[in-house]
Amino acid sequence: MQQVNVKFNNVEQIRQFINTIEKIDTNFDLGSGHRVVDAKSVIGVMGLDFSGPLRLRYHSDDADIEKKIAPFVYSSV
Repeated sequence: MQQVNVKFNNVEQIRQFINTIEKIDTNFDLGSGHRVVDAKSVIGVMGLDFSGPLRLRYHSDDADIEKKIAPFVYSSV
């Protein structure tokens, strides 16, 4: 399992993120704390709190996924 933090600044970024991961054949979970949703679900994602970074988990060792989601990855550095 891979895990990264992602952060969105606006609805357009959320739309781009979902469009990006929809094309990838693996499951993605997005959440914060105990609330976790299917990251490919627009309704689920829009119900999350975007005030801070969200945890994205997926099961794949495909290095291309990291490249595709890189624009959305949050780093506190």
